[in-house]
Amino acid sequence: MSVSHEDITDRLISVLDLETIDRDLYRGPVYPGAKNRVFGGQVLGQAVIAASRSVVEEKKIHSLHAYFMRAGNATKPIIYQVERDFDGRSFATRRVIAIQGGEPILNMAASFAVEEEGMHHAAPMPEEPKPDELINDHALAEEKDGHWPPLIIDLLRKPRPFEIRRVSPRDDIVPTEAPPQMSLWLRSWGPLPEDSQILHRGFLAYVSDIGLMGTAMRPHAVRYTSPGMVAASLDHAMYFHEDVDVTQWLLYTCEAPWAGHSRGLNRGRFYTQDGKLVAETTQEGLMRLRTQQKDQAS
Repeated sequence: MSVSHEDITDRLISVLDLETIDRDLYRGPVYPGAKNRVFGGQVLGQAVIAASRSVVEEKKIHSLHAYFMRAGNATKPIIYQVERDFDGRSFATRRVIAIQGGEPILNMAASFAVEEEGMHHAAPMPEEPKPDELINDHALAEEKDGHWPPLIIDLLRKPRPFEIRRVSPRDDIVPTEAPPQMSLWLRSWGPLPEDSQILHRGFLAYVSDIGLMGTAMRPHAVRYTSPGMVAASLDHAMYFHEDVDVTQWLLYTCEAPWAGHSRGLNRGRFYTQDGKLVAETTQEGLMRLRTQQKDQAS
Protein backbone atom coordinates (compact mmCIF):
# COMPACT_ATOMS: atom_id res chain seq x y z
CA MET A 1 0.00 0.00 0.00
CA SER A 2 1.40 3.38 -1.02
CA VAL A 3 1.91 6.05 1.61
CA SER A 4 1.18 9.72 0.92
CA HIS A 5 3.78 12.41 1.45
CA GLU A 6 1.64 13.91 4.21
CA ASP A 7 1.54 10.53 5.97
CA ILE A 8 5.34 10.41 5.92
CA THR A 9 5.52 13.83 7.57
CA ASP A 10 2.94 12.71 10.14
CA ARG A 11 5.16 9.71 10.91
CA LEU A 12 8.02 11.97 11.93
CA ILE A 13 5.67 14.17 13.96
CA SER A 14 4.59 11.05 15.88
CA VAL A 15 8.21 9.90 16.31
CA LEU A 16 9.09 13.28 17.84
CA ASP A 17 6.04 13.16 20.14
CA LEU A 18 7.86 11.64 23.10
CA GLU A 19 6.05 9.70 25.81
CA THR A 20 6.52 11.17 29.29
CA ILE A 21 7.60 8.45 31.73
CA ASP A 22 8.42 10.70 34.68
CA ARG A 23 9.75 14.20 35.31
CA ASP A 24 12.51 14.81 32.72
CA LEU A 25 12.33 11.19 31.55
CA TYR A 26 10.91 10.34 28.13
CA ARG A 27 10.53 7.44 25.71
CA GLY A 28 11.12 8.03 22.01
CA PRO A 29 8.92 5.96 19.65
CA VAL A 30 10.33 3.76 16.89
CA TYR A 31 10.19 5.18 13.36
CA PRO A 32 7.63 3.01 11.49
CA GLY A 33 9.29 0.52 9.14
CA ALA A 34 12.84 1.37 10.24
CA LYS A 35 15.39 -1.46 10.33
CA ASN A 36 18.95 -2.03 11.52
CA ARG A 37 20.71 1.11 12.82
CA VAL A 38 18.67 4.07 13.98
CA PHE A 39 19.18 7.23 11.90
CA GLY A 40 21.31 9.72 13.82
CA GLY A 41 19.00 12.60 12.92
CA GLN A 42 16.13 10.82 14.66
CA VAL A 43 18.05 10.57 17.94
CA LEU A 44 19.14 14.20 17.61
CA GLY A 45 15.61 15.41 16.89
CA GLN A 46 14.13 13.46 19.79
CA ALA A 47 16.85 14.78 22.13
CA VAL A 48 15.97 18.35 21.08
CA ILE A 49 12.31 17.71 21.92
CA ALA A 50 13.20 16.12 25.28
CA ALA A 51 15.43 19.02 26.31
CA SER A 52 12.91 21.64 25.14
CA ARG A 53 10.07 20.18 27.22
CA SER A 54 11.84 21.14 30.44
CA VAL A 55 12.30 24.81 29.48
CA VAL A 56 9.76 27.65 29.59
CA GLU A 57 8.29 28.52 26.19
CA GLU A 58 9.91 31.97 26.12
CA LYS A 59 13.35 30.36 25.90
CA LYS A 60 14.13 28.65 22.59
CA ILE A 61 16.99 26.30 21.83
CA HIS A 62 19.80 28.25 20.16
CA SER A 63 22.69 25.78 20.29
CA LEU A 64 23.43 22.11 20.88
CA HIS A 65 26.50 19.90 20.98
CA ALA A 66 25.99 16.14 20.74
CA TYR A 67 28.18 13.04 20.60
CA PHE A 68 27.10 9.76 19.04
CA MET A 69 28.64 6.99 21.15
CA ARG A 70 26.97 3.79 19.98
CA ALA A 71 24.80 2.73 17.09
CA GLY A 72 21.17 2.53 18.14
CA ASN A 73 18.71 -0.21 17.22
CA ALA A 74 16.02 1.22 14.94
CA THR A 75 13.45 -1.37 16.06
CA LYS A 76 13.54 -0.45 19.76
CA PRO A 77 12.44 2.70 21.65
CA ILE A 78 15.01 5.09 23.11
CA ILE A 79 14.90 6.56 26.62
CA TYR A 80 15.84 10.23 27.08
CA GLN A 81 17.00 11.47 30.48
CA VAL A 82 17.19 15.24 30.93
CA GLU A 83 19.31 17.08 33.50
CA ARG A 84 18.39 20.69 34.34
CA ASP A 85 21.83 22.24 34.74
CA PHE A 86 20.91 25.93 34.81
CA ASP A 87 17.90 28.25 34.65
CA GLY A 88 18.62 31.97 34.51
CA ARG A 89 16.70 35.03 33.40
CA SER A 90 18.02 34.96 29.83
CA PHE A 91 19.50 31.49 29.39
CA ALA A 92 18.94 27.88 30.41
CA THR A 93 21.11 24.82 29.81
CA ARG A 94 20.20 21.16 29.67
CA ARG A 95 22.00 17.84 29.31
CA VAL A 96 20.34 14.88 27.63
CA ILE A 97 21.42 11.23 27.60
CA ALA A 98 19.79 8.91 25.06
CA ILE A 99 19.72 5.36 26.45
CA GLN A 100 18.97 2.05 24.78
CA GLY A 101 19.43 -1.38 26.31
CA GLY A 102 20.80 0.24 29.47
CA GLU A 103 23.67 1.95 27.61
CA PRO A 104 24.03 5.55 26.44
CA ILE A 105 24.02 5.97 22.66
CA LEU A 106 24.13 9.80 22.58
CA ASN A 107 24.76 12.65 24.96
CA MET A 108 23.85 16.24 24.21
CA ALA A 109 24.27 19.63 25.84
CA ALA A 110 21.83 22.33 24.78
CA SER A 111 21.40 26.03 25.54
CA PHE A 112 18.16 28.01 25.44
CA ALA A 113 17.72 31.79 25.32
CA VAL A 114 15.03 34.46 25.30
CA GLU A 115 14.89 36.63 22.18
CA GLU A 116 16.68 39.97 22.50
CA GLU A 117 17.38 42.96 20.27
CA GLY A 118 21.03 43.53 19.41
CA MET A 119 23.74 43.92 16.78
CA HIS A 120 23.26 41.77 13.71
CA HIS A 121 25.11 40.54 10.64
CA ALA A 122 25.01 37.28 8.68
CA ALA A 123 26.91 35.55 5.89
CA PRO A 124 25.11 36.07 2.57
CA MET A 125 23.38 33.18 0.83
CA PRO A 126 25.45 31.80 -2.07
CA GLU A 127 24.10 31.98 -5.61
CA GLU A 128 22.40 28.67 -6.37
CA PRO A 129 19.60 27.51 -8.69
CA LYS A 130 16.15 27.97 -7.20
CA PRO A 131 14.13 24.90 -6.17
CA ASP A 132 11.66 25.30 -9.05
CA GLU A 133 14.63 24.91 -11.43
CA LEU A 134 15.54 21.50 -9.97
CA ILE A 135 13.92 18.07 -9.67
CA ASN A 136 13.37 16.15 -6.45
CA ASP A 137 14.93 12.82 -5.51
CA HIS A 138 11.94 10.80 -6.70
CA ALA A 139 12.08 12.38 -10.17
CA LEU A 140 15.87 11.98 -10.18
CA ALA A 141 15.46 8.26 -9.48
CA GLU A 142 13.13 7.91 -12.47
CA GLU A 143 15.55 9.83 -14.69
CA LYS A 144 18.61 7.78 -13.65
CA ASP A 145 16.92 4.36 -13.35
CA GLY A 146 18.94 1.91 -15.43
CA HIS A 147 21.95 4.22 -15.46
CA TRP A 148 22.81 4.45 -11.76
CA PRO A 149 23.28 1.45 -9.42
CA PRO A 150 20.01 -0.02 -8.06
CA LEU A 151 21.12 0.70 -4.48
CA ILE A 152 21.39 4.43 -5.23
CA ILE A 153 18.04 4.43 -7.04
CA ASP A 154 16.41 2.71 -4.05
CA LEU A 155 17.88 5.31 -1.69
CA LEU A 156 16.52 8.16 -3.83
CA ARG A 157 13.09 6.52 -3.86
CA LYS A 158 13.08 5.91 -0.12
CA PRO A 159 10.14 7.69 1.54
CA ARG A 160 11.40 10.63 3.61
CA PRO A 161 9.61 13.31 5.62
CA PHE A 162 11.34 15.94 3.46
CA GLU A 163 11.26 16.72 -0.23
CA ILE A 164 14.87 17.10 -1.39
CA ARG A 165 16.11 18.81 -4.56
CA ARG A 166 19.85 18.53 -5.11
CA VAL A 167 21.81 21.30 -6.81
CA SER A 168 24.55 19.00 -8.16
CA PRO A 169 23.55 15.32 -7.98
CA ARG A 170 26.56 13.02 -8.11
CA ASP A 171 26.99 10.48 -10.89
CA ASP A 172 27.17 7.48 -8.61
CA ILE A 173 28.22 4.94 -11.25
CA VAL A 174 31.88 5.88 -10.95
CA PRO A 175 32.45 8.62 -8.36
CA THR A 176 35.02 11.18 -9.42
CA GLU A 177 36.93 13.71 -7.38
CA ALA A 178 34.86 16.81 -6.71
CA PRO A 179 35.17 19.91 -4.52
CA PRO A 180 34.13 19.37 -0.88
CA GLN A 181 30.88 21.27 -1.32
CA MET A 182 27.22 20.25 -1.51
CA SER A 183 23.96 22.17 -1.74
CA LEU A 184 20.34 21.07 -1.73
CA TRP A 185 16.90 22.52 -1.17
CA LEU A 186 14.53 20.86 1.28
CA ARG A 187 11.12 21.26 2.88
CA SER A 188 8.72 18.98 4.70
CA TRP A 189 6.25 17.14 2.49
CA GLY A 190 3.33 17.85 4.79
CA PRO A 191 2.18 20.62 7.15
CA LEU A 192 3.35 21.21 10.72
CA PRO A 193 1.79 23.33 13.47
CA GLU A 194 2.88 26.91 12.74
CA ASP A 195 3.20 27.91 16.38
CA SER A 196 5.53 25.09 17.49
CA GLN A 197 9.15 26.19 17.19
CA ILE A 198 10.08 23.18 19.33
CA LEU A 199 8.75 20.85 16.63
CA HIS A 200 10.15 22.84 13.70
CA ARG A 201 13.60 22.91 15.30
CA GLY A 202 13.34 19.20 16.08
CA PHE A 203 12.52 18.58 12.41
CA LEU A 204 15.51 20.69 11.33
CA ALA A 205 17.82 18.76 13.67
CA TYR A 206 16.53 15.55 12.10
CA VAL A 207 17.16 16.61 8.51
CA SER A 208 20.52 18.29 9.25
CA ASP A 209 22.09 14.82 9.42
CA ILE A 210 21.09 13.99 5.83
CA GLY A 211 23.94 14.25 3.33
CA LEU A 212 26.20 16.39 5.50
CA MET A 213 28.94 13.82 6.05
CA GLY A 214 29.13 12.92 2.37
CA THR A 215 30.55 16.39 1.67
CA ALA A 216 33.95 15.31 3.03
CA MET A 217 33.94 12.22 0.79
CA ARG A 218 33.60 14.13 -2.48
CA PRO A 219 37.31 15.04 -2.98
CA HIS A 220 38.25 11.37 -2.50
CA ALA A 221 35.91 9.88 -5.13
CA VAL A 222 34.08 7.71 -2.60
CA ARG A 223 30.54 7.53 -1.24
CA TYR A 224 28.66 5.81 1.60
CA THR A 225 28.13 2.73 -0.55
CA SER A 226 31.75 2.39 -1.76
CA PRO A 227 33.23 -1.08 -1.09
CA GLY A 228 34.87 -1.20 2.34
CA MET A 229 33.48 2.17 3.46
CA VAL A 230 32.53 2.45 7.14
CA ALA A 231 30.76 5.76 7.78
CA ALA A 232 29.10 7.12 10.90
CA SER A 233 28.37 10.47 12.54
CA LEU A 234 30.69 11.08 15.50
CA ASP A 235 29.35 14.38 16.78
CA HIS A 236 26.94 17.11 15.77
CA ALA A 237 26.57 20.78 16.67
CA MET A 238 23.80 23.16 15.67
CA TYR A 239 23.13 26.87 16.08
CA PHE A 240 19.61 28.20 15.58
CA HIS A 241 19.78 31.90 14.68
CA GLU A 242 16.15 32.62 13.75
CA ASP A 243 12.73 31.01 13.92
CA VAL A 244 12.48 28.13 11.46
CA ASP A 245 9.64 27.07 9.16
CA VAL A 246 10.51 23.67 7.68
CA THR A 247 7.36 23.67 5.52
CA GLN A 248 9.02 26.34 3.34
CA TRP A 249 12.04 25.80 1.09
CA LEU A 250 15.40 25.96 2.87
CA LEU A 251 18.78 25.92 1.14
CA TYR A 252 21.22 23.59 2.90
CA THR A 253 24.71 24.49 1.73
CA CYS A 254 27.61 22.39 3.05
CA GLU A 255 31.40 22.38 2.91
CA ALA A 256 34.14 20.15 4.30
CA PRO A 257 37.29 22.14 5.17
CA TRP A 258 39.28 19.11 6.37
CA ALA A 259 39.56 15.33 6.26
CA GLY A 260 42.22 13.07 7.76
CA HIS A 261 42.86 10.14 10.08
CA SER A 262 39.66 8.46 8.78
CA ARG A 263 37.55 11.46 9.84
CA GLY A 264 35.98 14.33 7.97
CA LEU A 265 34.79 17.73 9.23
CA ASN A 266 31.65 19.15 7.65
CA ARG A 267 29.85 22.46 8.05
CA GLY A 268 26.41 23.47 6.84
CA ARG A 269 24.16 26.53 6.69
CA PHE A 270 20.40 26.79 6.28
CA TYR A 271 18.96 29.76 4.36
CA THR A 272 15.39 30.75 3.57
CA GLN A 273 14.51 31.48 -0.06
CA ASP A 274 14.80 35.21 0.60
CA GLY A 275 18.38 34.76 1.88
CA LYS A 276 17.97 34.76 5.66
CA LEU A 277 20.51 32.61 7.53
CA VAL A 278 18.42 30.68 10.07
CA ALA A 279 20.70 27.88 11.33
CA GLU A 280 24.16 26.30 11.05
CA THR A 281 25.62 22.85 11.61
CA THR A 282 29.04 21.32 12.23
CA GLN A 283 29.71 17.61 12.22
CA GLU A 284 32.73 15.31 12.32
CA GLY A 285 32.15 11.91 10.77
CA LEU A 286 33.97 8.60 10.55
CA MET A 287 34.86 7.71 6.94
CA ARG A 288 37.08 4.68 7.20
CA LEU A 289 38.00 2.51 4.23
CA ARG A 290 38.66 -1.08 5.30
CA THR A 291 41.06 -1.50 2.38
CA GLN A 292 43.33 1.04 4.09
CA GLN A 293 43.40 -1.13 7.22
CA LYS A 294 44.34 -4.18 5.18
CA ASP A 295 47.11 -2.29 3.40
CA GLN A 296 48.56 -1.09 6.71
CA ALA A 297 48.47 -4.61 8.20
CA SER A 298 50.28 -6.18 5.24
